[in-house]
Amino acid sequence: MSDVEILVRNEQSQIRIPTGLRTIIRKCCRNVLNEEGFDNKAEISVSFVSNERIKELNKEFRGTNKVTDVLSFPLGENGVYDINHETGAYLLGDIVISLEKAFAQSKEYGHSFEREVAFLATHSTLHLLGYDHQTKEENSIMREKEEKILSMLDLKR
Repeated sequence: MSDVEILVRNEQSQIRIPTGLRTIIRKCCRNVLNEEGFDNKAEISVSFVSNERIKELNKEFRGTNKVTDVLSFPLGENGVYDINHETGAYLLGDIVISLEKAFAQSKEYGHSFEREVAFLATHSTLHLLGYDHQTKEENSIMREKEEKILSMLDLKR
């Protein structure tokens, strides 16, 4: 198992963070890295934000002026990452989750808020490792990996 530091920050006040949600996110990120055979020391940053803030970030970085559920900001490409010279950890990147959007989607999809946030964290961690879903084949691969991780944590639909 790799040594992974997952920094979780709450930058919103609209949604109360349930007890254990940070632990679930850390487990999701770690399980993705373990399943992918990533056995290096690593750091991932996860931020909880409002719909307003994620819309601003989406516009700034993707040119899309709308609310989205999650944004991923990988700090590496093709398996090459920046390194934290103090710790020796690979800096995988940043995950930004709109808790407002996640809460709405959990109601829409009929599953728990924790499951929705776990899905978004898992999905984004895969993005940090270079996965994408631009084609049907890529999408299928990501969905299979996401469901495997969520099943490992007993967070099924």
